[in-house]
Amino acid sequence: MTATPPQPAGLRARKKAQTRRTIQEHALRLFLSQGYENTTVEEIAAAASVSHMTFFRHFPTKEAVVETDDYDPMIIQLIAQRPPEEDPLTTLHQALSQGLTAVYATDKDALLIRTRLVLKTPALRARAWENQYATEQLLAQALTTRRPARSELAARVVASAALAALTTALTIWVDSEGTEDLPSLVDQAFLALRDPNPPMDATD
Repeated sequence: MTATPPQPAGLRARKKAQTRRTIQEHALRLFLSQGYENTTVEEIAAAASVSHMTFFRHFPTKEAVVETDDYDPMIIQLIAQRPPEEDPLTTLHQALSQGLTAVYATDKDALLIRTRLVLKTPALRARAWENQYATEQLLAQALTTRRPARSELAARVVASAALAALTTALTIWVDSEGTEDLPSLVDQAFLALRDPNPPMDATD
């Protein structure tokens, strides 16, 4: 099964999604060429051939043009499709890995730029915890929906650990300037959660 971001239904919704994507693509190009802090909303709107007001209809702030994506709904859908008997950490590992692999295959460059901006830009990095907290709650709720008897604490601990593994993999990927294979890094990060002290490789 191949995961793809959910497609909006209806012509109007598709046009809206395309406008949002166009704005985001031009914003990332400008951020890359002249820096996040040096790029204005007016410049982004002009590059995307939209009005200042149209920009703010799609993105309430300049920060949002980097942060906004459709990944969370896709991951929640993938969690719901996992085998019901599967343990929660494996469920999150497989859902996050599957969704990220799909994004990586189609939007690798944009993902690298966005992640680098979040990690390297103070204004964005300061907001990262708030965004991650919201994602943690979504993941925890998805886990408890699968197994209603699961405690909120247990679900949130697993969700938080999974996001920590994912964030670490993304950070190492950005540090490598995208030369490392991100899906492989994610798998290694989740393996480290299960066994933080694996045996040394014989070639080491």
